[in-house]
Amino acid sequence: MKNATLTAWLSRASPVVFALYASLVAASAYTCIFAFRKPFTAATFTGLQFAGIDYKIWLITAQVVGYMISKWIGVKVISEMSGEKRAIGILIMAGAAGAALAGFALVPVPYNIVFLFLNGLPLGMGWGFMLGYLEGRRSTEVLTAGLSAGFIFSSGLSKSMGLWVMQAWGISEFWMPLTVAGLFALPLVGLVYLLDQLPPPTAEDEALRTKRAPMSAAQRWQFLRTFFPGLVLLILAYVLLTAYRDFRDNFATEVLLALGYGGQSQLFTLTETPIALGVLLVISLMMLIKNNHRATMINFCIVITGFALVGLSTLAFQRGWLSPVWWFGLVGLGLYLGYVQFNSILFDRLIATFRYVSNVGFLIYLADSVGYLGSIGVLFYKNFGQSQVGWLDFFITSSYVVSLLGSGFMLMAFRYFWQKNRTWQFRPPG
Repeated sequence: MKNATLTAWLSRASPVVFALYASLVAASAYTCIFAFRKPFTAATFTGLQFAGIDYKIWLITAQVVGYMISKWIGVKVISEMSGEKRAIGILIMAGAAGAALAGFALVPVPYNIVFLFLNGLPLGMGWGFMLGYLEGRRSTEVLTAGLSAGFIFSSGLSKSMGLWVMQAWGISEFWMPLTVAGLFALPLVGLVYLLDQLPPPTAEDEALRTKRAPMSAAQRWQFLRTFFPGLVLLILAYVLLTAYRDFRDNFATEVLLALGYGGQSQLFTLTETPIALGVLLVISLMMLIKNNHRATMINFCIVITGFALVGLSTLAFQRGWLSPVWWFGLVGLGLYLGYVQFNSILFDRLIATFRYVSNVGFLIYLADSVGYLGSIGVLFYKNFGQSQVGWLDFFITSSYVVSLLGSGFMLMAFRYFWQKNRTWQFRPPG
């Protein structure tokens, strides 16, 4: 899929032009991928149950289980993948996810539940494919900020599109996911072609951010042994963020209904777009910090700030100081200030701090493979342990738990990696 002329032009382009091209194309491509995953969550599937459990919980659980297994597989696949296979991997992934949505539309209830599992199974590779094009560059903050803003925005956009398709076109809840995915299929092919033209990191990129390379199983185990206590703390914090993010994302319709904002398709996009812009600004500014250790510690502080914002804004909402929409937006901002750091620059800067030849895909997929266990645990706890608690009350309680525990884990991780850097024999320059 390489176009030698375009790749050569990008190699000679100014840093600003390169960053604009790469971040815009990657964010747009990931927005298209989200259209294969999230639109069905805009539907409520009211009145449908299976084995005494709300049908939407079955569907979300099935997709999350598939997504989680995909992350486990990705620990090996993404960490070992070479660059020339990424583009075809993205297209195969999207094709398989789309075929599963067709099965979901055609097969009757409750047998179509399995097709949401099959939909999630390939899609878990998407973030790793995208990040592989962007990591290890001088401008990685800007590039991943654009990509991260894209997935925040696309989460709201995909649900807005799903609700709009049902309202404007009269499409059923079961055909809606395939319809939305179909609208984004052709743009995805074109965007993947453009993304595949990016040249690899330069020698200067590698000097500043450490060379990125595929990792064997032995190399992955060595990395884990080297940083085990700190990685455990980071992964625990990430489990909280993933479970909270998935609950907010998957049941936003129910929470907003409880707040009195049902049936407003544009609300999903309106609440998520300012969040995306805010996170984009914060992460982009991190590029100004050249010292990798200092940048890593600041990234930890940003995550802690995000956890604190979730709890404080929830308290302000309950005291009547914030309107429901402002509260829903602010907890989203706090959530994504933490979640996006893990999915983009926190691990990238961590690798650069210790000058450890490896790749971000391994660390992100390691964290994700555990994180989605948390998502499934929350779904089952809500259904079997807190079934009488409303969606809004459960979300409020979860906000406090996530805020307190997450802040504690990150403070301990901050202390660990600060001390680790002081004794590290290959201290980074500067």
